[in-house]
Amino acid sequence: MNPQKKSHSKEKTELHQRNKHRKRYNFKKLIESCSELKSFVKINNYGDESIDFFNPEAVKMLNEALLKHYYNIRYWDIPKNYLCPPIPSRADYIHYIADVFQQKNNVRVLDIGVGANCIYPIIGVNEYGWSFIGSDIDVMAISSAQDIIDKNESLKHKVELRVQKNPQDIFKGIIKENEIFDITICNPPFHSSLQEAQSGTLRKLKNLKNKSKVKPILNFGGQSNELWCDGGEAKFVKNMIYDSRRFSRSSKWFSTLISKESNLKLIHKLLKKVEVKEMKTIPMCQGNKTSRIVIWTFMSL
Repeated sequence: MNPQKKSHSKEKTELHQRNKHRKRYNFKKLIESCSELKSFVKINNYGDESIDFFNPEAVKMLNEALLKHYYNIRYWDIPKNYLCPPIPSRADYIHYIADVFQQKNNVRVLDIGVGANCIYPIIGVNEYGWSFIGSDIDVMAISSAQDIIDKNESLKHKVELRVQKNPQDIFKGIIKENEIFDITICNPPFHSSLQEAQSGTLRKLKNLKNKSKVKPILNFGGQSNELWCDGGEAKFVKNMIYDSRRFSRSSKWFSTLISKESNLKLIHKLLKKVEVKEMKTIPMCQGNKTSRIVIWTFMSL
């Protein structure tokens, strides 16, 4: 006997009001935009159309369908085992940043850690007409992102990629002399070790459904530099804050996602230490996950 059908909210009200993903997935429309998705869509135990979120190919195909349907993307792909990002939460970051600039369309953005998926430039270009410089330490990620750019007319003249040759640097080696950005964005490595990253992924799996005996990293994807770094999120952002002081006149605003609320106290303390003119913390909520954007400037704007 099937379980009683759950009633679902028609709208994800916790997402930004301009986020195109506030409503539940319309698989009929998504399949019209990406026919390959059809083979992954099944009726679940509650009578709803869905995909198996434990199947990385299904998740990847859903992302491709979302990008084609909502963001004018004709081609999108990522190498095996690279991070397949949750598009609704990535879109939220862009929309909250747009609020800072009152939705201006001539914003120039530096994306630190653009990744193989090139997700922030895709959303920012197609939602607001912004231009992007994307950096990454991973040459394969840069190659994948460049392939996406080359095969999508909407991105060709809006997105440029640069390789960060020194993993210890964030802005140095990327920002050129006399170059000015409106804002920098970053989704920093969350964990401090591979073991911590695997444990975190297992918690995600348990939250979705009671399936903990699944190979941890491969289900959601992610290379080591995408998921973890020495010292984790706190150390990475600490280095970014100090580096931003060196480039204080190169960007009007600096920003980063912060996943761990426990890191906020240290980050606010560091921002005061480097004498920023202004800082803001913008809360975001996607389902069971709460994160926030921290944004700061050294200029009097």
